[in-house]
This record gives sequence, C-alpha cells and structure tokens, in this order.
Amino acid sequence: MKARCACGVDIHAHVVPATFPVFLKVAPPTGWPSTAPAHECHRHIVIDGRTYRTVSDRCWDVPKRLADLDGMALSLQAISPMPELLSYWMEAEPAAELLRYVNDQIAGMVAEAGGRLVGLGAVPLQDMDRALRELARLMRDSSFAGVEVGSNVNGKPIGSPDFDPFFEAAEELGAAVFVHAVRPCGQDRLVGPAQLQQVLAYPGEVGLAAASVICSNLMLRRPKLRIAFSHGGGTLGLLLPRLEEGRRVFPALQESIALSPTEQARRLFYDALVYDEPTLRHLTSLFGETQIMIGTDYPFNFHERRPVERIETAFIDERLRKRLLSENAATFLGREGEA
Repeated sequence: MKARCACGVDIHAHVVPATFPVFLKVAPPTGWPSTAPAHECHRHIVIDGRTYRTVSDRCWDVPKRLADLDGMALSLQAISPMPELLSYWMEAEPAAELLRYVNDQIAGMVAEAGGRLVGLGAVPLQDMDRALRELARLMRDSSFAGVEVGSNVNGKPIGSPDFDPFFEAAEELGAAVFVHAVRPCGQDRLVGPAQLQQVLAYPGEVGLAAASVICSNLMLRRPKLRIAFSHGGGTLGLLLPRLEEGRRVFPALQESIALSPTEQARRLFYDALVYDEPTLRHLTSLFGETQIMIGTDYPFNFHERRPVERIETAFIDERLRKRLLSENAATFLGREGEA
C-alpha cells in the first residue's frame, strides 16, 4: 500500500499550558485556572476549585504532538487555546494577563516545532482597547497567523456591530480569525451527560454565530477579512435555506440583509470537522470548494483521528482534495504558496 504523504493542514487544534501562573496581586479572580496532577501523563484543569477537564500532555508536549501529526498525515497545525481559556467572563485586567501568558506559551511551542505549528492566539474581547493591543502584539510575532475568538462574548454574538473595531483591526493586520463555540446557549435543553455540550450544543452555537455574521453583513463591510467557523459551521448549512426564504418573504429581512445569505456564507471559511463524508460533500457544495479546510479538535478525546483519509474517501478529484487538504488553509492562514 502506498504511504500517505504528510500533506494536510489542520486549522482547529488546541493548547493547554502544563501550568498556569499563580495570581499574586489579590485573591485570584473568578475563572483563573490552575493544574493538578492526574493519572499517567494527564493533568486536571482546575477552575474555581473544581476540575473543569482532564487533559493529556499532548496539550503542551511538542514532540508528542509532532509524532501524532505524522500519524495523521498533517504537515502543519494551527494551535489555539482551549476555548474555556478565552476568559471573557473574567475581569478585563486579569484576563489580559492570563491570555498574554497563554499566547506566550503558544509562541514557545511554535518555536520548538520547527515550522510544523503556527499560532492562533486569544484576546480579551470583553475590553476592546486591551483586545486591540494584544492583537497588534500577536501580529508583530511571526509565530501567529491570527486569533481564536468565541462564538459569543458574555452572550453577545460575535456578529454584533459592537465588535466592528476588532474586525477592522483584524482585516487591516491580515489576521486570520477562527470562531469556536464557547459557553453555548441551549444547554438547559440537553438531556444526558455533560459531554453533550460538545456533541450537540456546540454545533448549534456555531451556526448561530455564523448567522449573526451574515445577518450583520460583516463581510460586506470587511471584504478582506479571513474568518472561519469550527465544526463545519455547525447548523449554518441547515439555516441557510430558511434565511434565503425568509429574506424573500419578509421585507424587514430584505432591508437588513444586504446580500443573499448564501453568497455571504460562501465568503466565510469552515473546518471539515463533521465526522461524515456525505455531510462533508454537501457542505463543500454549499459553501464552495475553496472554503473548507481540515479541522481535528486535537488533542481532546472527541477529535478527528484520520482527517486526510476522511477527505480522500469523500472526494476522488485530486484538485479538490488538494484544496481541502492544504490550499484553502494556506489562504486562510495567509500562507499562500506554502501549501
């Protein structure tokens, strides 16, 4: 059997530092994380005295991560913080301090990886001035291609015009923006274990976040912005036909949504993290062959373990495969010519 080349580019993978600094100024603010030893090579992430998640050392161990990239046939991986570390619910000053530390840890991992990793940092979007300062700092550092942001900031959707200054700066600086679900709505409607938040609530949250970007005409105001949505855009693919019909039926929607929702959706990027070849083919047809990229959610348990094989199984056209495996991600990350 012919060996599969390491040719994929993953834009959705996460980092958790092995340790966090002790907050020394006063009592730690609500949400300040720490770690505690767990079994084997794992550590507990402790937030407000409770274990939030137990993670493996692949969250911070670069050699182990690189070995896994080889096994998944990935040549490059964009790494971003575990979403709970975005810390929008924390007071702005300590949040900025924490995120600067996390970003510096990401930069260190990128430096250690010899060109196999690139950073998507984080900024404290609950405070626009601090967010813009940290974004500018990150984009002066070649370790970073852009930032990860949450689907909402303390309940305010990412498409809200309140975030226009951030998107204006991201467009001007050439920063890629990766949108991940965080503290999703609708969790009170789930019946079952806590893991259903990741399985069911995240896709709904991402779909609403992407719809908020379309309904606010963000890409018409910021046409050079490169923004991507996790988990295949979540439920957006099912919402688009309703948006199109609603725009035809309701004059208020015709007035507020300046361009066809589907046309706007085809200006956004999406990862391919849907765990299903027919769904992947549908989303590629709906959003466009130039807009879908590999996403794995590595190294958490619920991640895509054979991303390159998934795309090769879904599509037989070699040109299309190359786009989804690496070229689209290179465009999103601002690394054209490196795919």
